[in-house]
Amino acid sequence: MEYRPRIVDTELDALLEGLPAVSLEGPKAVGKTETALRRARTVHRLDDSGQLEIVRGAPERITTGDPPILVDEWQRLPASWDLVRRAVDRDPRPSRFLLTGSAAPTDAPTHSGAGRIVTVRMRPMALAERAITTPTVRLAALLQGDRPALGGATPLSLTDYAEEITRSGFPALRSYTGRLLRAQLDGYVDRIVDREFVELGRPVRNPGALRRWLAAYAAASSTTASYETIRDAASAGESDKPAKTTTRPYRAVLEQLWIIEPLPAWAPTRNRLRRLAAAPVHQLADPALAAQLLGVDTGALVDGAPAGPPVPREGTLLGALFESLVTLSVRTYAQTNEARVGHLRTRGGEHEVDLIVERRDGRVVALEVKLSTTVDDADTRHLQWLADRLGPDLLDAAVITTGREAYRRTDGIGVVPAGLLTA
Repeated sequence: MEYRPRIVDTELDALLEGLPAVSLEGPKAVGKTETALRRARTVHRLDDSGQLEIVRGAPERITTGDPPILVDEWQRLPASWDLVRRAVDRDPRPSRFLLTGSAAPTDAPTHSGAGRIVTVRMRPMALAERAITTPTVRLAALLQGDRPALGGATPLSLTDYAEEITRSGFPALRSYTGRLLRAQLDGYVDRIVDREFVELGRPVRNPGALRRWLAAYAAASSTTASYETIRDAASAGESDKPAKTTTRPYRAVLEQLWIIEPLPAWAPTRNRLRRLAAAPVHQLADPALAAQLLGVDTGALVDGAPAGPPVPREGTLLGALFESLVTLSVRTYAQTNEARVGHLRTRGGEHEVDLIVERRDGRVVALEVKLSTTVDDADTRHLQWLADRLGPDLLDAAVITTGREAYRRTDGIGVVPAGLLTA
């Protein structure tokens, strides 16, 4: 399969040019190894049992060879992290090491790697990386605070966005459709349940219960439902609910594997907004996994067919998974701009903003996500409320939609189709 450049490529090259070691982290099948192989001259593949056995017998081999040296799936030999760190201490020249990891190891490295190894997150493909339309609005420009003119058009429709939700952002799965794609996604979930938990030292006594919990978590996508609500939804109709001691490890391991990536609540650093809720918004690494766990395809999403365990949400499942897709994309765009992403919700739920993109200086861009082709005043009221409270610290604000054209409203708030947004 032809390699398609990713947004993280530019970030990775910039870091490698000046730093001795970079670790590329993210869920399996996200494209880490292919991206790293394009830069490496020496490769140690620790997911190969033969190579792993050799390195276990002679660990110092990890740091030998022509640089950049790739240590692929480093978590399979946690000692490799410290070996690389010490090698960097001895020789801090740039572009020496690339590490990739698909899980945070149970036995954590003895040293964080701070000052020696910089970690870069890699996620499934953002919308702008999928070559389905030509983006025209850069998050970098919104973060400048100059309120640039917005323009551009896309042919993408609501059905196209639903198709992108189910099609997946895992690069190797993009060539599959229909039953073949569903089989691949089922296999991905099977591997998590049957192998990944075991490899992390957390064998699953009841695989069926874990699958039901995953489906309930998928149903809670883009909500702040409590974990008790998710647990209850996973065991609906059962009098004997699983204990927290059973479900808490599910969350811990899935986060280790980067399969779930909750969106944290925004904690203002420059402003005194009060009464903000602290609960995260639930998100799986790829909304296609959520759709697969809930047994819905593109047609079912568009038709609004009922699916999955009974987790309360505002709006439709398609709306929730569209927000998941936009969140995945914005996180990718924000990372390359050295910005963080969170969400805002007041404790009483009176006001909420789906995505707050925060620069290093604490100033922000606020984004609302709407499953709609049009935007009216009701859709912008939370953004207007936030503008009143943040003043110049709100650099820009926009509503991300399923519409066809990007523009600015007369009140200055942008309207941007999801496919037109990029880094």
